[in-house]
Amino acid sequence: MTAIVISGTGLFTPPQTISNDELVTAFNAWVDLFNAEHAAEIEAGTIPAAQYSSTEFIVKASGIQTRHVMDKAGILDPKRMTPNIPERPNDQISVLAEMAVTAAREALKRAGREPQDVDAVLVACSNMQRPYPAMAIEVQDALGIDGFGFDMNVACSSATFGIQAAADMIRAGNARAILVVNPEICSGHLNFCDRDSHFIFGDVATATLLERKDAADSPHAFEIVGTRLRTKFSNNIRNNFGFLNRAAPDGIGAKDKLFVQEGRKVFKEVIPMVSDMILDHMQEHQIRADDLKRLWLHQANLHMNELIGKKVLGRDPNPGEAPVILDEYANTSSAGSVIAFHKHHADMKSGDQGILCSFGAGYSMGSVILRKV
Repeated sequence: MTAIVISGTGLFTPPQTISNDELVTAFNAWVDLFNAEHAAEIEAGTIPAAQYSSTEFIVKASGIQTRHVMDKAGILDPKRMTPNIPERPNDQISVLAEMAVTAAREALKRAGREPQDVDAVLVACSNMQRPYPAMAIEVQDALGIDGFGFDMNVACSSATFGIQAAADMIRAGNARAILVVNPEICSGHLNFCDRDSHFIFGDVATATLLERKDAADSPHAFEIVGTRLRTKFSNNIRNNFGFLNRAAPDGIGAKDKLFVQEGRKVFKEVIPMVSDMILDHMQEHQIRADDLKRLWLHQANLHMNELIGKKVLGRDPNPGEAPVILDEYANTSSAGSVIAFHKHHADMKSGDQGILCSFGAGYSMGSVILRKV
């Protein structure tokens, strides 16, 4: 079987950040406005009073300290509580495509490749800006790549699903090299007025370049030893926004048109599924826990990662074995595990192995075993 490598990765980080303290201050100001506006209903018991959030609650629940966002002012405005990202004219590059292009250019540079060396672009992410034309084709055009592109969405697992799809297409001879890009403006679908989730997400874009191992000469190359994907239907993480909303106007603006989840159910159900998938994948490739140098896990919740790491390794992970980036970036959906890989692989030596793993809505899960070339 043709060996495929990830030969370069890229990262675009928005320059604006929001600390937990800033987010809580804005949220609690909104609580005061909401409770004052609905005082009569609250007094009558027809609606519950909104409750304050706190930095302590956020850190305990998630491990998140701060997040990068595309627009800070709109999120922190108690009268708005959503980012302000104006629409661009159709003759300008879209904001998600622009983010993807920046990450893709870094991936190309690290791989020592030019756009003419690439035959395809996959945009794999949770938060699509529009249904068509595909953002991947827009990214392809902006980079000057002669080939094809398409979008795919498997929520937080989009990057690992995209990596397997790209690797399979290269093995089949359909492309020499493929860019998989993951632009995520998660703040656009987050309900900043929901105490249980207002702190979860941040914005970012990542990119990976895949090519044949025998054609790669990048010092950053990691061979893809194996991939495994799994899905199991669940409504515990859901977003019902879409073009059919206009056909049912009574639901427009309802909470389910933004991100909603049953967090406790997700925690309870996802941890064993992901752990078992990784362990089965390791067994398939005769990899023991001691053979692993690193776990680049999806960055949604610190406690979930700690428990998955412990089950996979059979012990608590040592510092650096399962790197955490969500304290700075928060949950960035499909991009989280790629950020962890991008930032925490430079110390690995030839032959060292690690697993890049994602999991999220669907439920969807993806595992990619990597070995340093």
